[in-house]
Amino acid sequence: MPPTIADLSWPVSTERLSLRPAEPRDALPTYAFRSRPDVSEWITTHETDPDAWEARFAERLTNTLVIEVDGKVIGDLFLQVQDPWSQTEVRAQAAGTLAEVGYVLDPTYNGQGYATEAVREVLRICFEGLGVRRVIAQCFAANEASWRLMERVGMRREQHARKDSLHRNGQWLDGMMYALLDEEWRAAVRRSSRGAGGRP
Repeated sequence: MPPTIADLSWPVSTERLSLRPAEPRDALPTYAFRSRPDVSEWITTHETDPDAWEARFAERLTNTLVIEVDGKVIGDLFLQVQDPWSQTEVRAQAAGTLAEVGYVLDPTYNGQGYATEAVREVLRICFEGLGVRRVIAQCFAANEASWRLMERVGMRREQHARKDSLHRNGQWLDGMMYALLDEEWRAAVRRSSRGAGGRP
């Protein structure tokens, strides 16, 4: 069986952040920013009822990480390991090799590189900790900040679908999907290490 989020050691620290699996106590801190109109504009549900969100949040715990700065929750990450499409005879070999990630950051902390730092770390967790071979992320094409973040962490645009996603404003909007392969991520890590003063 491939490893799961629960099998990894937590919390995980970056230069400025701490990432850990979400707990029930994180429902209200995440509601505080997910209920903001400037956040809900781009996510699946516009949260308007903290009790309803608390119940929904409890169902998402196995696939949710929280981002903390000095013990304060400033965002959350979606991380779900999946089975990619495969032919029947090799299905066992493909199992658990694909991960989908998503991210929501409290806008109070925008512009400080926190989202980029958190997503870079969740990619490392996917490839090193969970051993997946491919990671994907999706967003509305109009959410430029989201897809620019994907590009910043080295993900490649694989799909720009025309009017495939219905927004709550009643309009069909374009959607985008980005992806990164394990070998691409490892090559980028090697390049970064050389740039940091390692031997070429």
